[in-house]
Amino acid sequence: MFFNVYNALNADHANTKLVGNGYMILEYKCPIEADKLQVLLEQHFITYVISGKKDWIAGDKTVQISAGEAIFLRKGVYTINQYFDVDHCVLVFFLQDEFICDFLRENSTHVMQGIEGRPIDDQIFRLEVDDALQSLFYSIYSYLKKGAEIPRNLVELKFKELLFNIVLNQKHNKLTQFLTSLNLTTKAALDDVMMKNFRHDLELDEFARLCGRSLSSFKRDFKNVYRQTPGKWLSVKRLEYASALLVSSDLNVNEIAYESGFRNSSHFNKVFKEKYQVTPKQFRGMRKHDTLALDRK
Repeated sequence: MFFNVYNALNADHANTKLVGNGYMILEYKCPIEADKLQVLLEQHFITYVISGKKDWIAGDKTVQISAGEAIFLRKGVYTINQYFDVDHCVLVFFLQDEFICDFLRENSTHVMQGIEGRPIDDQIFRLEVDDALQSLFYSIYSYLKKGAEIPRNLVELKFKELLFNIVLNQKHNKLTQFLTSLNLTTKAALDDVMMKNFRHDLELDEFARLCGRSLSSFKRDFKNVYRQTPGKWLSVKRLEYASALLVSSDLNVNEIAYESGFRNSSHFNKVFKEKYQVTPKQFRGMRKHDTLALDRK
């Protein structure tokens, strides 16, 4: 199970929040006592740290952010490491694809010349918190602290100001390229989400939401692009990844099942044997024997 950040924070009445169409801002003080947690972001996410620190981990990349720092995280699955020596207080911004795309269409002449939308592998982008961006964060923080309802037009204006701060800063070129890629074709968008997240034990409806689709449209688009069901595709990709880990790593079978996105090792053993006609342990032994034989030649 993954901690769904948007749903949890939106439902927590202790958080101060401003919500509009396609976006949400809130002040968040972390009440979770787990040192390490897996989280699911179904919307793009910007966090600015007011106090404390936290590690965000995507694949083999770890980014630590402390007070005065900010990052942009694209939709997907992350692991977070939390530190409890200092109270953790952050400003959190959720952004939907539609809001970003509408902003870019409305302000295409202001997006830096030479920036074209293209697939970007990075999941985490550091933001340069210059004087302008820091002033923006603290102006939003002051609105939240007042507690009164803020006009929706003002909230939307602050979100657009935040996006302007990103796309007008040359140090954010790669992030801007990612933002302008959100209008990619169906195949490119599906490829991006599925290849980055197939190793995680997500439900199909969670994959659908990461792709910005209903479950039925996700299944339909997936079948049109890949000529097979999402479930079949996921099984094949996970088994291919698991077989590579059996050969190249020292992880045990249970660990490999987990790392490859299988819910439990018994299911992993069953589907692995159906595909390769041997158990994972037998497969590993055979491949190591083949490698030793080649080394002796």
